[in-house]
Amino acid sequence: MARNKQQLLSRIYDDPKNYPYGFRRSGDFSIGEADSLAKYGHLFNALYKGEIEPSDLEDQHIMSVMRGETQPENVNERAWLKYQSRLNRPKLGSLYGNKKQVVADDDDSDNDIELNDDLGDSIDTDDD
Repeated sequence: MARNKQQLLSRIYDDPKNYPYGFRRSGDFSIGEADSLAKYGHLFNALYKGEIEPSDLEDQHIMSVMRGETQPENVNERAWLKYQSRLNRPKLGSLYGNKKQVVADDDDSDNDIELNDDLGDSIDTDDD
């Protein structure tokens, strides 16, 4: 389906997967950046994915900003780069693993405690 620039600019862009409550309510973007993403997001996304070709000098400049060849000159370009950096940031994990510690109750001894971590190792402690 061939889309032109006017069709892309007439639709409001949203990203329900990554920003289910919208760009304004995410806390990642200012009001101006959120409005810019909503207005120009479909155009920038189509240019980014190669679904449309740049039609004028402005689109070519946007493509050079996306490739990192030039610096962003307006809030629209800065907002798109910020959006892409938020989507492509590494996911954080916990230093201590993601499983809860399990304390086993044995009837044999009241002093034996077994702690398990996410690596499958167990630590036995005996108080003698």
